[in-house]
Amino acid sequence: MRLARELLGLLLPVECAGCGADDVAWCPGCARRLGGGPWRCEDRAPRLDRMDGHGPLPVWTLADCTGDVRRAIIAWKDRGRLDLTPPFAFALARAAELLAPDLGIEPLLVVPSPSTAAARRRRGGNLVDSLAHAVVDGLVRAGRPAAAAPVLVRSRGRDQVGLGARARSRNLAGHLRVPDRHTDRVAGRLALVVDDVLTTGATVAACRSALERAGARVVGAVTLASTPGPAPAPRLPPGRIVSTG
Repeated sequence: MRLARELLGLLLPVECAGCGADDVAWCPGCARRLGGGPWRCEDRAPRLDRMDGHGPLPVWTLADCTGDVRRAIIAWKDRGRLDLTPPFAFALARAAELLAPDLGIEPLLVVPSPSTAAARRRRGGNLVDSLAHAVVDGLVRAGRPAAAAPVLVRSRGRDQVGLGARARSRNLAGHLRVPDRHTDRVAGRLALVVDDVLTTGATVAACRSALERAGARVVGAVTLASTPGPAPAPRLPPGRIVSTG
């Protein structure tokens, strides 16, 4: 097997999508950047704030979206590095195992954020779906009933990359929804949103609003990475989620 990998590396050279190390898609050093366990990051995202007194949605992440992690996620999403899906999924599954005790006891729907039709065509599907399935795997291993629920659709709008906080919100306004065929599945259920990166919080906030309009109760979100704000924000303690009626 080792010889086969070495021969394949000669024919199809590969490098770590993060640091550029030779002959490995995702090196151990870069993998450790996603292996430290989940931590809370919602204070970084101004668009998660709400005016109803409930405060921002809890969001857990695994790493700062900077340096090697940022390069790898860009390569995964926009440069065809689908060989990163297994290690990213592994990291999120492990994180979900650790989070399971903090997410209550009711069965949980794990909802991936949707992408535009153009992005799905370019990437061969919605890559976040695989992250949502990984979160389900981790929760189930920890004894928490959970199921992947790709129930959100995005009807219009451009990709979010390169947009500022207000532009991201405008780009998503009214374009995320739960189709009628899925409303019975989500009504009255607890939901956990999954996305690749938390930047301004516009995407997670739009997902939350669409799910709540369909009758779901959104308990939080999980991402691979989070973009630091202009000023460093402290990492919040994990906290326990209590189911609300």
